[in-house]
Amino acid sequence: MNDSSHKPRLPRSKHKGERNVGGPVGTGPAASHPVGFRQGMRAMRHRDFRIFFIGAIISNSGSWLQNLAVPFVLFELTGKAIWVGLAGFAQFIPSFVLGPLGGALADGNDRRKVLLATQTAMAAAAFLLWGVWVLDWREPALILVIVALTGVFAGLNIPSWQAFVPALVPREDLASAITLNSTQFNAARAIGPALAGVLLAVAGPAWAFFLNGLSFIAVLVALAMVRPVPNERVPGHAKKGVAAGFGEGLRYINKRTGIRVSILCAMLVAFFGNPITQFTVVFVSDVYDAGPRVLGVLAAAVGVGAVMVAPMLSSWDGVVTRSALVRWGLPTYAMAVIAFGLAPNWPLGLAALLIVGGGFLVVIATTNTAVQMIVADEMRGRVMSVRVMGFTLAFPVGSLAQGALGDWWGPQLTVVIFGSILLAVAVWLWTKPTLLDHLDAVDDTPNR
Repeated sequence: MNDSSHKPRLPRSKHKGERNVGGPVGTGPAASHPVGFRQGMRAMRHRDFRIFFIGAIISNSGSWLQNLAVPFVLFELTGKAIWVGLAGFAQFIPSFVLGPLGGALADGNDRRKVLLATQTAMAAAAFLLWGVWVLDWREPALILVIVALTGVFAGLNIPSWQAFVPALVPREDLASAITLNSTQFNAARAIGPALAGVLLAVAGPAWAFFLNGLSFIAVLVALAMVRPVPNERVPGHAKKGVAAGFGEGLRYINKRTGIRVSILCAMLVAFFGNPITQFTVVFVSDVYDAGPRVLGVLAAAVGVGAVMVAPMLSSWDGVVTRSALVRWGLPTYAMAVIAFGLAPNWPLGLAALLIVGGGFLVVIATTNTAVQMIVADEMRGRVMSVRVMGFTLAFPVGSLAQGALGDWWGPQLTVVIFGSILLAVAVWLWTKPTLLDHLDAVDDTPNR
């Protein structure tokens, strides 16, 4: 990626002669941007967003039940960390492969209808996993096949999901909506694993799989109730074909440094840091010698940390620049990953994971907001599909690498090495301030 010398377009003053008034470097026009909890929650003023938020948090909590239960049962069945990595690979690599098709569906069709179809298919796959388990067909390979099937439907779903959120609020509330959408995902990341820890200890994996299937009802009802602004269809898009449309999206991204930087940052987090969300299974068993309840607490910690940071992140939108948030958030996240790898016991590991969750939200939500603010609506689905493809390639490959190396080097050393590499990259980005400044662009004007 080139460090383009072009400066991103920044917001203009509303009135002739008005000067931006702000604080130190990394802050924006503070006088014209109110801050506070109510300001950060402004997307909740809109009926459709509220409905979608509630349905999504219930459904995603169910998904996180399964996201913890699957690596748990695979590690219990095999005793090998590589199977934990394979679970992540099977879940996310289909999203990478199907990204171009998912983006084409998002830009060429009614996104609400696409989501209704894909969420229904994902619910069916969840019930299939439950059925396989209760029938005692507990082969690790079969479980991975069903996880991969879920990943296929998710790959078609995610670009439309990401592109759908902006249709629920006006543009002035978009940053709030994106941050709150990330918040509900991370709140579910706390609720689901916490509940999974109890269920795995008391009732077994079958209940986790079954409740995940039921949870899809909430988001399907929400999608049936909302009436979003229709997305702009691309003229002649259906005639171009998936490959041609995807190529157009890549050329569009290549001319906009802010989008490219956003995708790079998301991939760095996904490859070097995010696999520890599944590695908690290995840490609880091999490092902390604890049980499912501790596993649930640790897995929930990442979501709790994100939720703790979310109000501040949302309420300070427009005051602290997106470039400053990523400049500080990425090294903080990396250091927290290292701290988790070094933690000798689970309470210290818990503290590190809280910071990991907060850093994750800052980097991922901020870079997502950057893309959504820059991209034109008619390109939104394809651009988001490329971002999703980058994340869903980096995460499973990182999971697979850390799982394999964890069996060889041990989980702690593996996490410390990967976190240290991420920290080194974050420090390098500090030396390229103009590169991160492109995250502050406010429209899709090409800059190369």
